[in-house]
Amino acid sequence: MGETTKDTTARAAALVGPEEVAAFQQDGVIVLRGLFNAEELARLGEGIEANMAAPSERAIVASQPDDPGYFIEDFCNWQRIDAYREVIFTSPAAAAAGRLMEARQVRLYHDHLLVKEPNTRAKTPWHQDQPYYNIEGSQTCSMWAPLDPVPREATLEFVAGTHRGPWLMPRTFMTHEARWFPEGTLADRPDVDADREAFDIRGWALEPGDVVMFHMLALHAAGGAGSGRRRVLSVRFMGDDVRHAPRPWRTSPPFPGLQEELPERAPMEHPLFPLLWEAP
Repeated sequence: MGETTKDTTARAAALVGPEEVAAFQQDGVIVLRGLFNAEELARLGEGIEANMAAPSERAIVASQPDDPGYFIEDFCNWQRIDAYREVIFTSPAAAAAGRLMEARQVRLYHDHLLVKEPNTRAKTPWHQDQPYYNIEGSQTCSMWAPLDPVPREATLEFVAGTHRGPWLMPRTFMTHEARWFPEGTLADRPDVDADREAFDIRGWALEPGDVVMFHMLALHAAGGAGSGRRRVLSVRFMGDDVRHAPRPWRTSPPFPGLQEELPERAPMEHPLFPLLWEAP
């Protein structure tokens, strides 16, 4: 794709100005229309096709056997899938995340494939991402980039302002077990769908090229796929204040052996988490 850091920073700056930064800081989520161009979307499509043809050992089927559709997730494939690596390293996504986080530097945390085939009824329940991870810090940003049109009823939804905390109990999506923090140590997630009017819920219909950028503590959920396919690549970005937080349990995704190489509370300066962008 051949763009320079200056080019991608300029593209990000055209979409992320002071108003967008303020909205992200206040709400924990924002939509950026047309972040990716046609060439980047084509490369992401090639990457997802390669990923689906050969899932990693980290892949998870997140739909039940009786689901008329199919929901698969996979993690941490940028090192083996060239198309992912090219877009992550050369598109304006990291620069946009850096501006939203008000960070001087942006590192990659991981990539996350989420594909729901047509008629998948499996919903993604309300949750925060950061409690599943091995990191701490406030300068975090996840990008949710669909490769297919996403109607409002199938999109990612957020409760605005929840990125300011508290941390809520992470549970397995299908069986609702507390496998991360011990039961009772964190507050449980509210039942948002039982009283949607009581929450400030944000969500957008999306076209390919649009992305949702959100803080890793923002409470969010997603519906089933409806009649269309929903291919998404999510990329997690880390800013200046993010530190390693080793856990005694298996995180999602896991980084086996990392705590032997990166001490607790250390900056995430490691080959697994390459530097993607620096503020000019």
